[in-house]
Amino acid sequence: MSQLPATMQAVVMHAPEDYRLEERPVPTPAADELLIQVEAVGVCASDLKAYAGAAKFWGDENRDRWVEPGIIPGHEITGTVVLGSDEILAHHGVSVGDRIVVEQIVPCGECMYCQRGWYWMCAPHDMFGFKHYHGGMAEYMIVPKLARAHRISKDIAPQHAAYAEPLSCSMHAVERAELEFDDVVVIAGAGPIGLGAIIGAAHKNPKLVIALDFDDEKLELAKKCGADLTLNPSKVDIYEEIRGLTGGYGADVYIECTGHPSAVPQGLNLLRKLGRFVEYSVFKENVSVDWSIISDDKELDVRGAHLGPHTWPAAIKIIEKGDLPLDEICTHQFGLADFQKALDSVADSAGASVKVSILPGR
Repeated sequence: MSQLPATMQAVVMHAPEDYRLEERPVPTPAADELLIQVEAVGVCASDLKAYAGAAKFWGDENRDRWVEPGIIPGHEITGTVVLGSDEILAHHGVSVGDRIVVEQIVPCGECMYCQRGWYWMCAPHDMFGFKHYHGGMAEYMIVPKLARAHRISKDIAPQHAAYAEPLSCSMHAVERAELEFDDVVVIAGAGPIGLGAIIGAAHKNPKLVIALDFDDEKLELAKKCGADLTLNPSKVDIYEEIRGLTGGYGADVYIECTGHPSAVPQGLNLLRKLGRFVEYSVFKENVSVDWSIISDDKELDVRGAHLGPHTWPAAIKIIEKGDLPLDEICTHQFGLADFQKALDSVADSAGASVKVSILPGR
């Protein structure tokens, strides 16, 4: 620790729309903790919704507050291991100097979900950057023993390494869809999560991967990520197009990655009978649909997806292979002092950003 600075810069959440850049002590790791120097942290749509005060995070009359004021946000994290005991290094399978990425959730290991192997649904649900554990919008951060860390190559840009988090999440959504070779798969949204779902679906090699988005530039990027066909709903009748491609039946699978309420009934109507709907988004407001489409009309399977369990090694392998257009996905990088610009870039849905990251070393 004597070789490390005494203090660091960090973004701290105090309340909705009250995030501040502060000077904090560099944390001292306990014997069962790693200290990493943060290289990059992606800014997620959920970070933006927390900043805006969404009830999912800050509570309302129907739910308790989940986030903790005073926490350093950021959960799409990559950094270099700078300190750790021999025991904790061995536990995580890393060495000082390794670059790692860490899963968002820090599972307790004791609740029913953890005991049954469903660690990503851990009951306490402590998560970097939201609850109990400080996140990556800082120069240094602690990685506890209960965290799940994975090594990743130093030969790639740090913002590309941090993309392992949204990519792993997207790939879990694809796993939930249980794709088959003859499936026609529709993915709504070509943002960071939608592009990741396209990447994951393309690696499963179904019959057809169709991307939907209102932004033609993002649709071009979707093609580079593996989409066989792209459709802009503002320019073509997507229902007619997809029925025409499927003999009038509809898509086999629909994966919703936009977070916009209109994309939910859209998916229900695009699917064939006995189709599969996977929902990944976090919504700002409630969504209403005609449930008779799900039941009496089509007998659909509707599945949620949360985090990225068991998909991190595959996501890392895909990133390290170097085939993805990561410079076009990871479009904007900011220093810690410009965290507000980073949040604003994510909020600007009409802007040019795809994946926005903060690089604390800037």
